[in-house]
Amino acid sequence: MKIKEITVKSLDGETVDIAEIYRGKNLLILFFNIQCLGCVGRAIPLAYDYLHEFKNLNVTAIHTPFGKEIVTQEDIINVFTRKKLPFPIYFDIEKTNYEKFECEGTPHWILMDKQGNVTRSIFGSQENAQTRLLYALEELAR
Repeated sequence: MKIKEITVKSLDGETVDIAEIYRGKNLLILFFNIQCLGCVGRAIPLAYDYLHEFKNLNVTAIHTPFGKEIVTQEDIINVFTRKKLPFPIYFDIEKTNYEKFECEGTPHWILMDKQGNVTRSIFGSQENAQTRLLYALEELAR
């Protein structure tokens, strides 16, 4: 599936198209929720590790709300011990992109190549998902 547009809100409330921002670059998108222990405890640190391990990979995360929760920029920043974002994070307030990518829950990983094609869609953060994601990243890096 080729993706032409991924419209999200920045933590400052600006509407941005991350498909445009990362056009021509390999991109790993992490759909997450700060109330998800697997997201905060495993997926976010794993995304950070992949950002440093794969030099030609761009990483971004999209917070997807469930129910009536309201999450602020401060809530997102407070997830990190250094109070600094390790990679760009956006809001998918209406879950539009979550649904577009047919995410199965959080965390959910979307890997896109330089042409904007989705090469992998992987749900989870446990060992099996991590292994599948690592293989996909190694294949993309070739």
